[in-house]
Amino acid sequence: MAATHTGDTVRGSEQGAAYCQQMRLLLERVGERWSLLAVIALRAQALRFNALRRELQGISPRMLARTLKALERDCLVSRTVHPTVPPQVDYALTALGRSLLQPVDALLHWADEHREAMDMARRDFDAREAVAAAT
Repeated sequence: MAATHTGDTVRGSEQGAAYCQQMRLLLERVGERWSLLAVIALRAQALRFNALRRELQGISPRMLARTLKALERDCLVSRTVHPTVPPQVDYALTALGRSLLQPVDALLHWADEHREAMDMARRDFDAREAVAAAT
């Protein structure tokens, strides 16, 4: 006997798929190398592009521009262009971006709390892998 789907089941699975897609996009954004670091750098105040680049040591201008554009698209960062010559542009966290700080702080606290255990686990794993590779 073939399985049948009601309208509610199809609608529910579509909503579930949409929810999963939204979560995947969110995790991609916050999981990117520079996104959370940019959010953390902007927590205290708005910064101009080069000041933000100095805060995020090692980021290229192109990667910073891409990161800021993605954060702006997701409404986590706002971009304000001041009518000066040359133009001055400030980047700041939006209300939505600020709401991300609490879970980010919790993640940072967790990482700090478990740093030594993770370092030890990595050393143990690497030692086991080295022994296995040598045999």
